[in-house]
Amino acid sequence: MSKLKLSFLLLAFLVFGCKNQKQQDIAQTLENKDIVSSIIEDKNSFYHIDFENYPKQRANLPVGVFDSGTGGLTVLKAIVNYDENSNETHQNGKDGKEDFLKESFIYLGDQANMPYGNYSKENKVDLLNEHIIKDAQFLMSNKYYSDASDASFNSDKQPVKALVIACNTATAYGKEYIEEFLKKANSNLKVIGVIDAGVRGTLASLEKDEDAIIGVLATAGTVASKGYQNTILKMKDELGYTGNIEVFSQGGVGIAEAVDEDPDYFDKNLKKPRQDYKGPSLDGDIKIDRTLFDIYNFDFDNSKMLCDTEKDDDCSVLQINDAKNYVRYHLVTLMEQIRLSKTSNKLKSIILGCTHYPYMTDEIHDILNELYNYNGKDGDFMYRDVMAENIKLIDPAVDTAKELHDYLKTESLFNPNGNIKDSEFYISVPNKENPNNKIDAQGRFPYDYKYGRNAHNIQEYVKVVPFSRDNISYDILTRFQKQIPYVYQLMQNFNQNNEKTKHLKNKI
Repeated sequence: MSKLKLSFLLLAFLVFGCKNQKQQDIAQTLENKDIVSSIIEDKNSFYHIDFENYPKQRANLPVGVFDSGTGGLTVLKAIVNYDENSNETHQNGKDGKEDFLKESFIYLGDQANMPYGNYSKENKVDLLNEHIIKDAQFLMSNKYYSDASDASFNSDKQPVKALVIACNTATAYGKEYIEEFLKKANSNLKVIGVIDAGVRGTLASLEKDEDAIIGVLATAGTVASKGYQNTILKMKDELGYTGNIEVFSQGGVGIAEAVDEDPDYFDKNLKKPRQDYKGPSLDGDIKIDRTLFDIYNFDFDNSKMLCDTEKDDDCSVLQINDAKNYVRYHLVTLMEQIRLSKTSNKLKSIILGCTHYPYMTDEIHDILNELYNYNGKDGDFMYRDVMAENIKLIDPAVDTAKELHDYLKTESLFNPNGNIKDSEFYISVPNKENPNNKIDAQGRFPYDYKYGRNAHNIQEYVKVVPFSRDNISYDILTRFQKQIPYVYQLMQNFNQNNEKTKHLKNKI
């Protein structure tokens, strides 16, 4: 055998052997060891952070923001557009310049593991909290992958000086868990969640003695946690509100998922119902009520509703396949819940308790107006007795921006020399190198696998990579361009810089 052939065989053996060893390493799990212990104590863990050497002088560091997907970009939009203070003194008073111009942000969307709202329903809150801790760990660590196909990670990402949980479900279930984790790590990193901020903003829209119904439109997980309901009732007493305040909540199953194009809830290429649908239906756990068809006023055009017959009225199988139709279903369900309660109070505000929902504010306003003017069979306006004519939609993001500004000001952590254009955007994708993972033809975790995993099997389920057209669809990017233009510009800037960096690395 020639030396050249022998060299090629040896090289192939080494490459295969290294790859096989990496897969074995990934497949090994740390049974009965939680993610917090792995991060703090296990120096050999991929997730380990050396907290003893975490930067102490943090003003020049970015702010970390995370969500279960891209919905948290609406929170980032509110932050980067926020102008309520002087940039020179940081005192209250607009100066025509965005307050965070010298701050940079690192955003993470845990797209591979979303929607977070379903974990409680599947009795996997411990797994959800593990994902949430991993989100925080990513923002505090230095690791990321340039591309989903890369076998090795980069270690040049900056840590962060504060954490913003731009996800209602993650705030409801994980904020205290993150704070406990940081306490164990002897870290004083600030954690800001959207729920407290949203409740403050909602109450501020009411008079101290005003009677009102506050609606909460959120994920099923957030509603199940009672995070908003408990916080509203607690804060109203603490802040001296004496009016009769009632809270009605609706779990908006399918809205966020359709916005993020989760195939279990939305697929624009479908023409007929499918087996793996998880949204409201005629005979499922979340029922579409035939008696309310006229009120739902679903749009059946262009396969926005999927029926098993040609005539819509004869459907024995009916599936929602459009974000606005999901909103229609849930707003009608919320109004029915209020009407049937026989309350004498009126719905005056709705908290958009999921960061995806602000993308749908125009549609929500349109549908609320329809319901306000809806005539029942007896000719009476069906919902006017229990709803104000102009219902305020409360986006917790603005109050989250205020809380972040107040914290940076109090702690003297404003960056004197930073640039918002240095912001970075990352998203999680299924790790194809992990042999334990099950990944479907679309490159995603199937529903049963996603929610069938167990906590405490510490492994790299996902790789965190920069936003790109490989992991975000053209339709979603177009929505970003229209609805969050400033954030979209920052994303484009990061993407261009990232492409240049990748090109230089490849060239080297």
